[in-house]
Amino acid sequence: MRILDSIDDALITELRQKQEFFWLDLSAPTDEQVQHIGSLLKLHPLAVEDSVRFHQRPKLDTYGDTALLVLEGGVESQPEDENPHPLEEVHCHLSGDYVVTLHRQPYAGLDELKKLFQQTELSKTERYYVYKIIDVVVDSYFPMLADLDEQINDLEDAIVSGAGKQELAETFRLKRLLLKLRKAVVPMRDVFAREIEVIADLAGLEPDSHDYFRDVYDHLIRITDELDSYHEMVAGCTDLYLSTVANRQGETSKQLTIIASIFLPLSFLTGFFGMNFSWEVGHVLVGPWSFLLLGLGTMVVSAGLMWWWFHHKGWTGSDD
Repeated sequence: MRILDSIDDALITELRQKQEFFWLDLSAPTDEQVQHIGSLLKLHPLAVEDSVRFHQRPKLDTYGDTALLVLEGGVESQPEDENPHPLEEVHCHLSGDYVVTLHRQPYAGLDELKKLFQQTELSKTERYYVYKIIDVVVDSYFPMLADLDEQINDLEDAIVSGAGKQELAETFRLKRLLLKLRKAVVPMRDVFAREIEVIADLAGLEPDSHDYFRDVYDHLIRITDELDSYHEMVAGCTDLYLSTVANRQGETSKQLTIIASIFLPLSFLTGFFGMNFSWEVGHVLVGPWSFLLLGLGTMVVSAGLMWWWFHHKGWTGSDD
């Protein structure tokens, strides 16, 4: 199989005349280049129009002996990095004579696959090469899933340590990311579930095992299941956040209640002594010791008794 990184009219025409299978991979093609490759390979106008516009939903459209397969691959991002564009749309124009892949940004998975084909010089069937290109795009989600698992675990630990606005924002970010990934993976899964044989049976495509594309379908099912489980984990993080905040508010309310309860008898004592001040200074609080014992002493004793009672009931300690 020949691998091309640019449009070479003479070489492409020669390869087609020889019926030699080739792979043309274009990164960030212009509209004129897409239309030119469409006229050169006689692609269907609707397929060319979709590749010019991009922003297509994952799908498989067949046009006689050719087909347009739209995939969305994952763009790996480490947990500490911000990745505003986690997906890359890849258009695959399939035929028995060639496969053309178009994408707006350089795609590392396809670049590594091209190096692998060039270094190993594998002698495989055309159907195998098509399978490997699709498989690389689909398998690009697995590193992202591993990163998501780590991010969710770190988020759970952060919420338990102390739930704040940052943890809440991270929870909503993960929810949006999981929803975006699921919207990309589920249509691809449905395509391979319904039309898996269409790709394998394209006219002119050298026959081989149909199990290749069933393997892609199995990977998509696994990815979907993991995304669903991660969505449940993030939903659990939301519940954990609300529970942690409620517990913190309950602890604060308990502390304020204890303080208010201690000051309740103190308020009574100061009110009692204040209303009977003239009589007390004439009959009871004659000396300084009387003031200290009856005035301040009763308040200290009442506060101490209240604190002892709360400690005895276990209200002053932590919930641990």
